[in-house]
Amino acid sequence: MSPKKKVLWVGPASEQAFPAGQLAEHFDIEHVQSPLDAVAHLAQAKYSGVFLHGSTLAAETNVVRLLQSERILDGMPDGVALVTAEMNITWANRCMRAWSSVDDVVGLNFYASLGNPEIMGPDFCPFHTALATGNPSSSTLQTADFKYFQVHVAPLPTAASDQAALVATVSDITAEILQQQKLAAIHQAGQKLTDLKPDEIFAMDTSARIDLLKDNIRHYTRDLLNVEVIEIRLLEQTTSNLIPLLSVGIDRQAADRKLFARSQGNGVTGYVASTGQSYLCHDAGQDPLYLEAFKGARSSLTVPILLHEQVIGTINVESPRICAFNASDMQFLEIFARDIAVALNTLELLVAQKNNTAQQSCEAIHSAVALPVDHILLDAVNVIERYIGHDPEVVQRLQRIVQNARDIKRVIQQIGQRMAPVEAIPAGCTQQQHAKLRGKRILVVDADATVRNDAHNLLERYGCIIETASSGDEAVLLFRNSGLDASYDVVISDIKLPDYSGYQLMLRLQALQEQVPMILMTGYGYDPGHSIVKARQAGLHPKALLYKPFRVAQLINVVETILDCYQPQVA
Repeated sequence: MSPKKKVLWVGPASEQAFPAGQLAEHFDIEHVQSPLDAVAHLAQAKYSGVFLHGSTLAAETNVVRLLQSERILDGMPDGVALVTAEMNITWANRCMRAWSSVDDVVGLNFYASLGNPEIMGPDFCPFHTALATGNPSSSTLQTADFKYFQVHVAPLPTAASDQAALVATVSDITAEILQQQKLAAIHQAGQKLTDLKPDEIFAMDTSARIDLLKDNIRHYTRDLLNVEVIEIRLLEQTTSNLIPLLSVGIDRQAADRKLFARSQGNGVTGYVASTGQSYLCHDAGQDPLYLEAFKGARSSLTVPILLHEQVIGTINVESPRICAFNASDMQFLEIFARDIAVALNTLELLVAQKNNTAQQSCEAIHSAVALPVDHILLDAVNVIERYIGHDPEVVQRLQRIVQNARDIKRVIQQIGQRMAPVEAIPAGCTQQQHAKLRGKRILVVDADATVRNDAHNLLERYGCIIETASSGDEAVLLFRNSGLDASYDVVISDIKLPDYSGYQLMLRLQALQEQVPMILMTGYGYDPGHSIVKARQAGLHPKALLYKPFRVAQLINVVETILDCYQPQVA
């Protein structure tokens, strides 16, 4: 006699609803109260049929659909499990069973089925929360082998039974989490490209800083981007030349070849630099733009280095494998390239800051000695005037003192210019634009020590040689004893001096030299003796006037105008 077929009866246990006696003659019947209980039984045994009582269908429509769709759930790419209030699994689909390290997950604690992973939140008790609140809850799990799962737990209030109180859906989010971690690591690495304390940075010269950046780039590209071949070129804006900064694993001939930011004839690097667009070369052998970087290269990825959306260079990575890079790698490299741009900019700013600090130190030293040296000059020429015709040897000694005093100022000035010849100049007023000022000797006459000191600070940074006097008589002494090798190219005087006016000083100087390159300074509306009018009648240039307090641009413009007038440029 053949064994009876097994049938699962789902519904009430009353005699009217469950005619066990009639069916028992032909079938081996097992009874459960709810469809969820049926799902659990179906996971543990094979049945020839399932009988659903009519009373079950009305209240449990959704769960009936779950029962009918078991095969669909079994083929889902996400894990699905029915879980009791004690967090034990009563049914699991194929994906959930595949993720478990045990053969049979039915009856096993949900967390134990996944190897007791670490719960990372945000809800550290999603099963208890779903049961207590009646609302779904989620959390992230990390397994011992660094897989990451997102678990979503929903309660089954109307269908809950001893066999199932919760349904858990589980998604594998390992790739997403790892990408987030890699992005975070790349961003952190970018911040550490120039991660040094200020005193360490200032102790390094420019080449040492660039070497530091290169070492860090090599380290992070190898560890984070998993590439061994890398080339970085910086764009020279004026010539479009792509200058090599870093080459690792690149053949020497390829590293030394000249490339320009042009879309044709300069390889992928030239194309990326000219367009500002990243370029993914899947097969180097078939790509018309590709220029071989090393023997055996099969694919490459090149992205622009952007600073404030302007291309300042390119970064290129290569591989001996076809299709070694994808869109995700491109995203990582673009982020890293922006960090490189910031690091390069930071190094440039630090160089400028160091030079500016050095320049400020030189200016502070010069400011402290400029006026005292002027006093030495005045005292020396004053004594020279008294000894002329009496003691030639004393006069010669005094003249050497004058020359040495002038040399002291010149040396300090030259040192400052060498230490920071560009960064210390105000924006828009470069030395190249005002080269005609370099080496010009200027005498500034004013009773106000602040004006005399400002003249030193403002004009000497452009290479002028400044001497100052506080009165008309002092100016005459300096002018008379300046000599052919130290004659003044420009004289700037206040219109009101302690002993006489700027106009009267001009007349006295004209008695010593036929043409005097004179500039007068005045406050707005202040000229009680009409010195300016009289000076213009005596030959003062129409534009040889400064209004105090004067701006740098105004001062430079007037001085250059007088230089052009009295010292015409040689054709």
